[in-house]
Amino acid sequence: MNISDGELMEGILESDGYTIVSSPEEADVVLVNTCAIREHAERRVLGRVGQLFGLKRERPDMVIGVTGCMAQRMGETLLHQAPYVDLVMGPDGYRTLPARLRELEGARAASAEGEDAGATGSDRMPSRSPAPVHAKRRGPQLAVLDLKLDENYQGLEQRRTSTVSAWVPIQRGCDHRCTFCIVPYVRGPEKNRDPHEILREVEGIARSGITEVTLLGQTVNSYRSGEWSFPRLLREVARVDGIRRVRFQSPHPNDVTEELVEVMASEPAVCEQLHLPVQSGSNAVLKRMLRRYTVESFLEKVELVRGAIPDVALSTDVIVAFPGETREQFEETLALLRRVRFDDAFTYRYSPRDGTPATRLPTGDFIDPEEGQARLERLIEVHRGIQAEINRGEVGRVEEVLVEKEAREAGQILGRTRRNKVVAFPGDPAWIGTYRTVRLTATTSATFVGEVVEEAVPAGAG
Repeated sequence: MNISDGELMEGILESDGYTIVSSPEEADVVLVNTCAIREHAERRVLGRVGQLFGLKRERPDMVIGVTGCMAQRMGETLLHQAPYVDLVMGPDGYRTLPARLRELEGARAASAEGEDAGATGSDRMPSRSPAPVHAKRRGPQLAVLDLKLDENYQGLEQRRTSTVSAWVPIQRGCDHRCTFCIVPYVRGPEKNRDPHEILREVEGIARSGITEVTLLGQTVNSYRSGEWSFPRLLREVARVDGIRRVRFQSPHPNDVTEELVEVMASEPAVCEQLHLPVQSGSNAVLKRMLRRYTVESFLEKVELVRGAIPDVALSTDVIVAFPGETREQFEETLALLRRVRFDDAFTYRYSPRDGTPATRLPTGDFIDPEEGQARLERLIEVHRGIQAEINRGEVGRVEEVLVEKEAREAGQILGRTRRNKVVAFPGDPAWIGTYRTVRLTATTSATFVGEVVEEAVPAGAG
C-alpha cells in the first residue's frame, strides 16, 4: 500500500508540473512516505528525516514533507520533534498535495517579506550564502490531517514505477478494530472504489503491456460496492483481455468464502497463492486481539482453500508476545504453524501503538522485551524449518516465471512463479517483463535457483 501511495503522489505531482528526480540532492521537495504499523518503521523514518536535515542546512528552501500513516498518527507532534520538517500529511490529504505545497511556498514568501520589512539599513546585511538552518523552527509549517469519509482516490492516476506488475488500490481504510492495529485510526473506515473505474484502470494497465496486477485493500476481500462483491470484482479483473496474473492483498480470514474460493479455483488468471493472516494460534489471544475468528474456524478456511486449490501457496502474518500471551499460548502458535505449514510467514514481536486499545491493557500483561524477542526468534526458526522442507520438496518442479529484475549476481535475473516463489536463474535483462518456463534446480530455503527449459513467452501471450 505504501508503494502504491507513493506512485499516487508522484502521479498527482507530475500532473501538476513537477518532475520526479532520482535523488534528494536534486529535489526541491522531498516526501518521506511512512507506515505506522510498527515502532521500528517509525524510528527508521525519523532517522531518514534527520539525514535530510543535512541537505536542508545547505539548501534551506528545500521542502521536507512526511506523509502517510505515521504523519497521521503523530500529527503536529512530529513538527515539534523534527522542526526542520515543513509538511506533515495524512493519507486522505494526497489529492490536495500540489495546493498545499503552493500554500507553504506562499507562507514562506510572506514570512520572508515580513523579515525584510522589519530590517533596518544597519542590520540588513548582504549574504553570500544561504543562512544555515538550525534545529529550531525556522519558518511556516503545515499539517494536513483531516480524515475524509469519502476519499478513496477516485479519478486519480498513479505514476507506475514498474513495467512488469501494477498495484491497483480498490479499498482504503478498515472497519475492523483489531486491538493491536493502528490502521483504522490513521486511514479511517473502509471506503471502496467504484468497480467500473477499477476495471477501466486495469484495462489501461493491460493496454500498457503490464500483465500482472495486485488488488490492494486493508481487508481487500471485504470489498463491496453496490451489488458488486469482491469475488465478482476479482472474476471480472481476471477476465480483462491482456491480464495474465491477478493477486490480491491483504485479505481477512472472515471474508474467505466459498464464492471467493470458487473464483480463485476457476479463473485461470488468478494465481494459486493466498495470504491468510492468522496473527496467533491461541483462541485466548485471538479474543484479546479482537480478530473475530477462532483457531478452529481459521483451520476450516485453510481446508476450504486447499480442498479447491490443492497446489495453493499460503502465507500468513504472526504476532508474538501480545499482552497477556502465556508461554503455553505461544506454544499453541507454534503448533498451528506446524499444522498448517505456511509457505511463507511475516513474523513480528508485538509493537505498542499509541491510540490502539491494546495499549490500555493492564501493565502486568505486557511481555518483557527480552522474552518477546526470544519468542520471535523461536517462531522464525520453526517457520524457516517448515519453509525449507516445503521448498526442498519443490525442487525439480517446472514453473512459469514472470521475469521482474536483474539479480545482484552478474548474469542472473529474478522472477516470480504464480505461487509467489522467487527464482534466480541465468538470463538477459532484456527478458524483464517476459514469461519463462523454468525448472527449479535448488533452493536456499526462502528462494529458488532455476534454469530455463523453454524459450521466451511474450508478456501478452496466454
